[in-house]
Amino acid sequence: MKKELILKNEEESKQFAVTLAKQAKKGDIYFLYGELGAGKTFFVTNFCRELGVTDYVSSPSYVLLNEYDAKDFTVFHLDLYRLGSPEEIYELGITDFTEEGLLLIEWPEIAEEILPEERIEIYFEVVDNYRKVKIIDRRGNGAEERT
Repeated sequence: MKKELILKNEEESKQFAVTLAKQAKKGDIYFLYGELGAGKTFFVTNFCRELGVTDYVSSPSYVLLNEYDAKDFTVFHLDLYRLGSPEEIYELGITDFTEEGLLLIEWPEIAEEILPEERIEIYFEVVDNYRKVKIIDRRGNGAEERT
């Protein structure tokens, strides 16, 4: 069954991130899809706050990777928009991060074939004045959509 979540304002968007963060654990990989301005970095900021990150959370568009100390593990926030090839992912050492913490990856398309298939995919779409979000949980047996 296909489910989509409608987020009507910033408070609902924040609560969405908080709810998912409460379920997060070390080793999780989140692929964040959506156009510029769709809410990916806003999601990451609130997700990280719920995990206990006290540092300023920003988009790693130019540095590619931001690392944050959360309460129970490290959060690696990646923005792969500027990468030109999958080989650059290996140079960053992304494949090693899953053992050390949790990955939040914006613009993950280039990493789809390299990183584990067991991941949580979140699709953000701007529709009029709200956000439509779809989550596909690919951990465990089969894909499960959840909201």
